Amino acid sequence: MKKVISFFILMVTTYVSFGQIDPQYTNNMFYKLSVNPGYAGAEDAISGTLLNRYQWSGFEGAPKTLVFSVDAAIDAFGAPGGIGVNVISDEFGFYKNTWVNFNYSYKVTTALGTLGLGVSPGIYNFNINPEWSVPEGEIYTQAESDPAVPNAESSQITFDAGFGAYLYTNKYYAGFSITHLNQGEVKFDETSTAFLTRTYYLSGGYNIKLSDPLFEVRPSFFFKSDIATWQLDLNANVVYNDKFWGGISYRVQDAIALLMGMELFNGMRIGYSFDLVTSALKSGGFASNEFFVSYSIDLERNRNQKYKSIRFL
Repeated sequence: MKKVISFFILMVTTYVSFGQIDPQYTNNMFYKLSVNPGYAGAEDAISGTLLNRYQWSGFEGAPKTLVFSVDAAIDAFGAPGGIGVNVISDEFGFYKNTWVNFNYSYKVTTALGTLGLGVSPGIYNFNINPEWSVPEGEIYTQAESDPAVPNAESSQITFDAGFGAYLYTNKYYAGFSITHLNQGEVKFDETSTAFLTRTYYLSGGYNIKLSDPLFEVRPSFFFKSDIATWQLDLNANVVYNDKFWGGISYRVQDAIALLMGMELFNGMRIGYSFDLVTSALKSGGFASNEFFVSYSIDLERNRNQKYKSIRFL
């Protein structure tokens, strides 16, 4: 049975490596820089985020993602803009990949709001350390069992680039972006390769004031597709006094998630989400956990004043 499980994990991770490879985030409304460089500097502050996701906890070889991200508003080339960096460690199966990209956005004032147009050059490091197991009695070699996977540990780096547009006001936001524009490819050996799949993203959200001014409902959506497949998150958070939030998210045909968080003091927030799997994996009782801590410093404001972050939109 152990050999069968190992073989199954290998096949799953091989499929993932040739399919949609970007990490998944339930708290996508709080971490927009992950896929959209147009968001850089949108808070008019210096903002940092630490995020840790454990997907399908208890499943051998399940994805684990660790993120460090920071962005800041700047004035460059005589115009307002933003810069940022993402450092992402993503483990799944036999892969332990690292993705580093730098972000720059150019801001334009329009009739609909502020529009950030951004680019994100960077590097993607594929690292695989396969543990080969085959069913008893089989006579084929490791290479013959799956030539797309190397026989030993291998690490290769490829250039990566992305583009994004992010439109926002204090009431709503809308974003469009593309990751892995160049579809970078690496070659582990003569027969084994891996590549990044170009992925398209659409996102949007709105703030709805309730009769009690202390409460707001903030619905949002997050859609991604590599043309072959797609995924849609529908979210709604209820926010109290700009300091406490709780909500629900539905990932179509995959999971239902609960979200919660709070602002500890001006600019610092902690958040948590719990995904209950609704797909075929639910028979194993698997769930996902995601934590994040973010902090924003507005250098032009008195820190004792009330702070409202665009990251919440």
